[in-house]
Amino acid sequence: MSGKWIRLSVYGFLGMGAGFAYYYFIGCNSGACPITSNPFISTGYGLAAGLILGWNNKKSKKN
Repeated sequence: MSGKWIRLSVYGFLGMGAGFAYYYFIGCNSGACPITSNPFISTGYGLAAGLILGWNNKKSKKN
């Protein structure tokens, strides 16, 4: 497993944790908030944010 996939996995899990924590501590109980009222959607958005932050866009130079 290359470093790229390990980095993406770590950022993905951290994003999922942050998304669920946002739902748990700040979330909307009334159901009027479509993202924060459902733990699955909130966790999914956290996963997406973690993957975006963990994506390495720099091209490596091979000499």
